[in-house]
Amino acid sequence: MPTVDDIAAAIDDAIPGTVEVRGDGAVEITGLGPIDTATAGQITHLSGVAYRRYLHETKASAVLLRDSDAVGCPAVAVVVPDPYVAFALVSQLFDDAPRLAAGVDATATVDPGARLDPSAAVGANASIAADVVLGPRVEIGAGSRVGEGTRIGADCVVHPNATLYHGVTLGERCVIHSGAVIGADGFGFAPDERGRWVAIAQLGGVTLGNDVVVGACSTIDRGAITATVVRDGVKIDNQVQIGHNCDIGEHTLICGRVGIVGSTKIGRHCVFAGGAGVAGDHPITICDNVQVASVTTISRSIDTPGVYAGSVLHDTVQRWRRNAVRFAELDDIAKRLARLEKERRT
Repeated sequence: MPTVDDIAAAIDDAIPGTVEVRGDGAVEITGLGPIDTATAGQITHLSGVAYRRYLHETKASAVLLRDSDAVGCPAVAVVVPDPYVAFALVSQLFDDAPRLAAGVDATATVDPGARLDPSAAVGANASIAADVVLGPRVEIGAGSRVGEGTRIGADCVVHPNATLYHGVTLGERCVIHSGAVIGADGFGFAPDERGRWVAIAQLGGVTLGNDVVVGACSTIDRGAITATVVRDGVKIDNQVQIGHNCDIGEHTLICGRVGIVGSTKIGRHCVFAGGAGVAGDHPITICDNVQVASVTTISRSIDTPGVYAGSVLHDTVQRWRRNAVRFAELDDIAKRLARLEKERRT
């Protein structure tokens, strides 16, 4: 089991020069626990004001906390600038999720034209197509499919029953959860003169950067001509739909049940809360550092960082648009009305 000093060293490796242990660093840590219910041997964290009242009663052996909270800590204090980030790093030390052993399961199918690093692992009943490249320590879970020409970088994990179509590229350390589909056709159809929908061949692929996470049963459609792009550090929750030719900026967070229409361009460090959506008459561009509240629909481009929210009942599109414009003017209308009422009284 790691000691408190071992844990502090691991944090310091990730964020150098930020950790100080106050107390016995030789204490062994067996796991993690919430600050109010942690027991001896566990490490906990104090990240919010609401939990400060539990500090002096905690039974944990060590606490990750800020310097301002360390006075009177009954356990070994591990002083860090951001206890929540430190807790995230520590949690990885105790991750006991099973890992596949290197090699190809006897029931898996691997095309002779595929190139697998010797340290890669392919699980039971998985299928690897021609011209696939699996980098070092890649894991392909049971029942997953990797299509022709797909490239998967080092240390990626594709969990059981995920599907990567042809022409998909994953950077390093990506995680694809079960049921996810990467590279299905974008939803592209053109109406002919008789009202029939003619399919537009989706000729692009999907490119994921490094450290991207795709949640269970989420889908990222391939581009129509060029690739759909999800850049470094993007985290995608479960049941998310990303349309063809989207471009998602670095370290953006997309929560469950978000839907993003094709050709949307989203900046860096954005957050889309659960059930939010992006859809409009024209391709939408969203700048860096935008936060979108739950069940909010973004129907036009955003060029100013900030927090955005709002949803309305459906109506005919013409009346909805007129009312939406008027709604944006309500604050000015209210101020003018207050001024007129004040003038009337005087």
